[in-house]
Amino acid sequence: MWSIPRHKVFISYHHENDQKYRTRFERLFADVYDILDSRSVRIGAIPQGTPLDEISRRIRDDYLSDSTVTVVLVGNDTWRRKHVDWEIAATVRDTDANPRSGLLGILLPTHPDFGDGNDYNQYTIPPRLHYNIECDFADLYDWSESPNEMASWIHAAYQRRRTVIPDNSSVRFAKNWKGTRWYPRQRED
Repeated sequence: MWSIPRHKVFISYHHENDQKYRTRFERLFADVYDILDSRSVRIGAIPQGTPLDEISRRIRDDYLSDSTVTVVLVGNDTWRRKHVDWEIAATVRDTDANPRSGLLGILLPTHPDFGDGNDYNQYTIPPRLHYNIECDFADLYDWSESPNEMASWIHAAYQRRRTVIPDNSSVRFAKNWKGTRWYPRQRED
């Protein structure tokens, strides 16, 4: 069907709002079309009540370290989520234990800018994703169920991980955001 290799993909998303899209994404692209190997956290894999630092460490060491691309499913409220910010930060950081992965965002049909092409409100997608789109480390696409498009997008993100320097200068979210949009925060020098 296509000659693009399979990649190990971590899926970052808003668990409460967008679980059905994550499930559909994995069913289509891991099970039906076999273009990716999902490395995402399974529901219940990290027990309720686990301290936040331990959750962050487990995701980084047990899931992201074995992935080569992170796909951020961007729904209406994804930009607010501290765990999404932490997952993107861990994705673009390059260490011996956790090599840098590629990064791409996919606007879900629930996002207000879905269907507007490359025109999106930067303040309604995760800030760290936006900064990496700005520096050409990441791309943003509308939801698609085309295996050819998805395989191509994932492979392009995989290739950029070593050729483009990401932007990981944002201060890490301490908590989930509230409101209708994010505002520029201090960036680390």
